[in-house]
Amino acid sequence: MAREGGDRGGRDRDRRERDGDSEFVDRLVHINRVAKVVKGGRRFGFAALVVVGDQKGRVGFGHGKAREVPEAIRKATDAAKRALIRVPLREGRTLHHDVRGRHGAGKVVLRAAPAGTGIIAGGPMRAVFETLGMADVVAKSQGSSNPYNMVRATFDALKREDSPRSVAARRNIKVSTLQARRQDGDAEAAAEA
Repeated sequence: MAREGGDRGGRDRDRRERDGDSEFVDRLVHINRVAKVVKGGRRFGFAALVVVGDQKGRVGFGHGKAREVPEAIRKATDAAKRALIRVPLREGRTLHHDVRGRHGAGKVVLRAAPAGTGIIAGGPMRAVFETLGMADVVAKSQGSSNPYNMVRATFDALKREDSPRSVAARRNIKVSTLQARRQDGDAEAAAEA
């Protein structure tokens, strides 16, 4: 496990694993220590939140609890690998359109960005985008700053992301027709302004 970014207090870790022919990057987002008071003193437990992705459009998150930190991380990583989702990316680097997501009191806004923008996002969201393989995105979280709610809200937004191909298939039209309509609409909006 290589530590990334010395100023992050050791919370963000980046690991690469080889499972046969597929390569996943997992990122530790948050560890929570809880104490149970018993007759002999305190018993400590750990909960880990991990994001896993292949940096090619698939990403998942998992939550694991155990008495030891490495075991909690392993459980969370396994849960994340079981819950992978595929996200359509434009040119393999950004979103096709702006999207909003929410979970509980956590709300996020994700915006497509031009090439060279980079990932402009806060901690837990940044981990999701980096493991997803997204290069350019502007994101803002509103409401809850709880890492669990932020990650779940980000996944809610990513699940709402549609590619032009899937929209065209749903409407029974060609992708080129859909793209032409979009460009016509952009030209009309520019003429009105």
